[in-house]
Amino acid sequence: MQASTRRITLCGLMLTAIAGMTGCTTADNGSTKASQASAATAALAANSPFAQVSSLPYNMPPFDRIKDSDYKPAFEAGMAQQRQEARAIAGNPAAPSFDNTIVALERSGQMLTRVSDVFFNLVSANTSPELDQTQQDMAPKLADHKDAIYLDPQLFARVEQLYQQRASLGLDPESLRLLERYRTDFVRAGARLSAADKDQLRKLNQQISSLTTQFQQTLLKANNDSAVVVDRQADLDGLTPEQISAAAQAASSRKLDGKWLIALQNTTDQPLLAQLKNRQLRERLYTASVTRANGGSDDNVAGVAEIVKLRAQRAALLGYPSHAAYVLEDETAGTPDAVNRMLGQLAPAAAANARKEAAAMQQVIDRQAKASHAKPFKLQPWDWAFYAEQVRKSRYNFDESQIKPYFELNNVLQNGVFYAAQQLYGLRFKERTDLPVYQKDVRVFEVFDQDGSPMALFLFDPFARDTKQGGAWMNSYVSQSRLFGTKPVVSNNINIVKPPAGKPVLLTFDEVNTMFHEFGHALHGMFSNVQYPMFSGTSVPPDFVEYPSQFNEMWSHNPQVLAHYAKHYKTGKPMPQALVSKVLAARKFNAGFETSEYLSAAMLDQAWHQLPAGQTPAAKDVMAVEAKALQAASSGDGYVVPPRYHTQYFQHIFASGYSAGYYAYIWSDVLAKDTEHWVNTHGGLKRANGDLLRAKVLSRGFSADPSALFKDFYGRGPEVGPLLEARGLGGVTK
Repeated sequence: MQASTRRITLCGLMLTAIAGMTGCTTADNGSTKASQASAATAALAANSPFAQVSSLPYNMPPFDRIKDSDYKPAFEAGMAQQRQEARAIAGNPAAPSFDNTIVALERSGQMLTRVSDVFFNLVSANTSPELDQTQQDMAPKLADHKDAIYLDPQLFARVEQLYQQRASLGLDPESLRLLERYRTDFVRAGARLSAADKDQLRKLNQQISSLTTQFQQTLLKANNDSAVVVDRQADLDGLTPEQISAAAQAASSRKLDGKWLIALQNTTDQPLLAQLKNRQLRERLYTASVTRANGGSDDNVAGVAEIVKLRAQRAALLGYPSHAAYVLEDETAGTPDAVNRMLGQLAPAAAANARKEAAAMQQVIDRQAKASHAKPFKLQPWDWAFYAEQVRKSRYNFDESQIKPYFELNNVLQNGVFYAAQQLYGLRFKERTDLPVYQKDVRVFEVFDQDGSPMALFLFDPFARDTKQGGAWMNSYVSQSRLFGTKPVVSNNINIVKPPAGKPVLLTFDEVNTMFHEFGHALHGMFSNVQYPMFSGTSVPPDFVEYPSQFNEMWSHNPQVLAHYAKHYKTGKPMPQALVSKVLAARKFNAGFETSEYLSAAMLDQAWHQLPAGQTPAAKDVMAVEAKALQAASSGDGYVVPPRYHTQYFQHIFASGYSAGYYAYIWSDVLAKDTEHWVNTHGGLKRANGDLLRAKVLSRGFSADPSALFKDFYGRGPEVGPLLEARGLGGVTK
């Protein structure tokens, strides 16, 4: 499961859930600032790539013209311009109307949106020291601008008056929802607080914004600094020649010639643990993973303590018992109790399966020790993936090395990911090499709709690099909106290790699944057909945003699609049917581990964010609190199944917009597996199914309540049965 980057538009402004940074406008008064706005915009217009809408197709950002030094002045000018626009709305002498208040807010801040869309996406995808510094400088300023507009009593009074009159305004459903969402967002942002409390809220928001930015930047540095350096090639026994060559190249790029370097992925479990035969090296790699960002110059622990404390204080100021209660009120789950109940119901069955999996691996360890007259040892976290692969091979008679030659990157993309979208939705893709990109490995595809009309641009950024955050995600550079007449420009970012030049890019099945997952997010953005930017594409709650992506995973293992892309990179021959059958049969293998590591992280997220103000720990106690929370989540299994993320590198919740929301993946997966079941019982990969899903869900963004959208498509509310079946968790009731 991977993170997606959510772009949320509120009050006509970008609130980007990347690195925890938010951006919005201020509504201050005064002719001095009005003249400053005009002056700033005029000064910028002559040489900035952000001063005007891009003239490239689909308004794609002109990456070839953008320099790191362009962002800060564009931010300043964009905020200044929007201050002027917000002031005009708040001070309009005409009576409030939907057009002069709500639509005017949606139209405001277009320059700030342009710079924000590019900046926050590239900070994650291709950062630099100058971008990092700009992010640090702008974080508190953007938080202050967000507060200034939401906490402006004059502006809120106009929104509130319209809200009270909403029944008589004659608005269409989407416009009515826009008005209601504005009112909700203002209230949740503190618009009804006293002046003194608003001042306190502003301080908290600025501090939190700075701290989450610091968390993100420290983690990237920790990931790079904690990479494992290997002195002897013999210690890499188990890796393929291509992987060993890539490790040598990674070491050489850091001036470590004659050595090999294993970079860390964002999760606790590291992919190479499944292959490395050297147990000491496995332990080194695992230890580097779980100890990164904990102490030293790359420490995130103290920052976590402060973030948790400030979030709890902010929730209390807004009238909520905890940060989780505040967040979940506005998501599909509704309450912390609902999330606790769902996670608690799934955890015991997942733990029981994990215990069975561990027992099978321990048998392998004991049997091999007896055969070699070696001393047996107890299965440890760094052993799990290695022995799981052996159990998989013995049960299903295949391993990753047998299937990777059939999963060449470009073939998976073109004949798998794109093919499924073509069959289901009628899309067509054409690569564009005439458009500028921000990094040489990024590819651009123009997407054409079922009738042949141009629909979107899709950017594909597949490879890991030191300047890129870990994980995988989707983001938007331009979001669809009929109000502005814009079409989507979206991107998928993945962290596949790039092989040496001339070598094929061969994927694991997990990486294949990730490509389908992230493209589900991309489809959600590209299919958007809404009037207002606030509702565009993936601008939905986290526990719904993962639904389209997790549903799209079904096509990675759909027999028709799999047969179309699983072809040997040398011979072009399809994967033998016997091997296909084994791959499909093994889909539930290790599900106890995978579900348990996810649930532990989701429960850890809730443990941190359900703490009330005054009861959050000091920095010295952070890891003890984590240990207690994980023990409670482990059903007595301790740390044999570690959490997918430990606190100090849990970027989802401390820097990426998923605080108190990491449960969203499994909540959304209930919807995804229901939809997969529905599609399979209605003919599978055919246009009628795709057209209905697109019309009922994927095109609607946040223009209607997500639960209502799902029920309208599915015919009833979600049912947990298909999820339990898919994860091998039978026996658990809803």
